[in-house]
Amino acid sequence: MQRREFLSILGSALAAVPLTAHAQEAGRIRRIGVLIGLADDAQGQAALAALLQAFQQLGWVDGRNVKIDCRWGEGNADEARKHAAELVGLAPDVMMATGGASVGALLQATKTIPVVFANVPDPVGSGFVESLSRPGGSATGFVQFEYSLSGKWLELLKRIAPDVKNVAILWDPTIVAGIGQFAVIQSIAPSLGLEVRGVNVRDAAGIQRSLEAFVDLPNGGMIVTASALAIIHRDLIVDIAARHRLPAVYFQKTFVTAGGLISYGADFIDQYRRAAGYVDRILRGEKPGDLPVQAPTKYELAINLKAAKAQGLSVPTPILTGADEVIE
Repeated sequence: MQRREFLSILGSALAAVPLTAHAQEAGRIRRIGVLIGLADDAQGQAALAALLQAFQQLGWVDGRNVKIDCRWGEGNADEARKHAAELVGLAPDVMMATGGASVGALLQATKTIPVVFANVPDPVGSGFVESLSRPGGSATGFVQFEYSLSGKWLELLKRIAPDVKNVAILWDPTIVAGIGQFAVIQSIAPSLGLEVRGVNVRDAAGIQRSLEAFVDLPNGGMIVTASALAIIHRDLIVDIAARHRLPAVYFQKTFVTAGGLISYGADFIDQYRRAAGYVDRILRGEKPGDLPVQAPTKYELAINLKAAKAQGLSVPTPILTGADEVIE
């Protein structure tokens, strides 16, 4: 889907948003490069729409006082590097990226153009910034979650499926965030009486083979940790969980809308809105190294009652009443 199609989706109401004075200065056309998500994924589409809307509300209107160039990372390192090089070649004033692969590709392609990121699990461990409070370089932005959240996924699984004893942990061992999430889960599992087994999300065949072997264990459940590869293989993962009645907790709501049981994670749309604010501040002269990396301020719990019923699970009332979204 092209950028101009997203702009039409935003509707005529946005055209009435007043422009702020700083966005109209001297008639200069600024340039923003954007490298995000999956082009054919509803989540990626919603993210870009939210980002463009936030830019416009801040006074930056594509084609009027800013040129916004968008590329899709597609969850693939090679594609991310290719598109990062393309964006850098356009000499934007600032770039915005989502996910570790996209951010890493941009920072490899340039050390001087400011980069604002969203939904990055561990920017310090990944080497994108020196520290959260003082990033120090050309990048800053918003982390996807703190590693302690990984333990909450286990606790949530145990609350919604108390009989679970064995848990498959779907993770990407090639990224810093995958290692960090898995380490936290391993450290907490014994206190909950759980045995965990790692399942690499590298490719569909490997996921299917590992999970088909795992379901032979009694009282099984599943945790899907945050990674681009998990999103790419989302439908397969959700389908296997449904067929084998595996209670599963996911890191993002998109899995629940696809038929998964329950998710808990940061509100990713809010991350894009906040990232737009940082892009705006950089365009007005602030340095990314002086803008602290921020943690999420909004989290969302989503539950699919249809999936729960199919698995013979009764969702505890406190969880149900605390949900931000319930799919009947």
